[in-house]
Amino acid sequence: MAEALYCIKPVPELLSLGLVLFGLVNLRQQTNCGQFYGRYAEKIGWTVPAKIGWFIQEMPSFMVPVLCLYVGKGSNIIARGVLLLFCAHYLQRTFIYSLLTRGRPVPLFIVISSVIFCSFNGFLQGYHLVFCTTYPESWLKDIRFILGLMIFLLGMTINIHSDYVLRNLRKPGETEYRIPRGGMFEYVSGANFFGEIVEWFGYAIAAWTVSAFAFAFFTVCSIGPRAYHHHRYYVKKFEDYPKSRKAVIPFIF
Repeated sequence: MAEALYCIKPVPELLSLGLVLFGLVNLRQQTNCGQFYGRYAEKIGWTVPAKIGWFIQEMPSFMVPVLCLYVGKGSNIIARGVLLLFCAHYLQRTFIYSLLTRGRPVPLFIVISSVIFCSFNGFLQGYHLVFCTTYPESWLKDIRFILGLMIFLLGMTINIHSDYVLRNLRKPGETEYRIPRGGMFEYVSGANFFGEIVEWFGYAIAAWTVSAFAFAFFTVCSIGPRAYHHHRYYVKKFEDYPKSRKAVIPFIF
């Protein structure tokens, strides 16, 4: 069996701990130093066109787990199916979102850093599920899997719809920022970030592995501050910005 041949039990737990610690460091850095994407990325070294940058940096999160699936052909089929949720997100982000994005150029150091992180996280999720996790057949009827799957699909829907709203805020050639409206943007400034956070907590519940929960935690630490900075920018820029709208968590923050 692939599990017996390749799984080294402490590895996923140790890597997951590292991911949590890195999330805390990332949270502190972004809170103290601001952002390095989009409108915040001006004059920060060399940059890469948005479409190319996003494609390159997201690709490892798709390809590394797919490689794990290929190598671990004899592993637990349900675990492989759970990993496909992770792959589905990055299939969309790599091959669809990157082609549709109209974002500003991405700093080269962000692209390189993201490639390293996505390779690490793609390996962690793929390795843990394919080589170290075995679910019973009853897992497909378990409330954790069903609830997690529903939350994941809800989050992915919110994320994709919010990206659509942002892409269509301005006509080609326009540079002026506008207030995003519709969908979850009626409740939070970072609706796309909120959707992704929901998505990964749904994945974590469906997978019920320490590595999946570590990634969900990291996601909050990574994009939570970005939502806050976006919200603060909108509030300062637009006098008529909706007062009831929060940064990333509806009705709370």
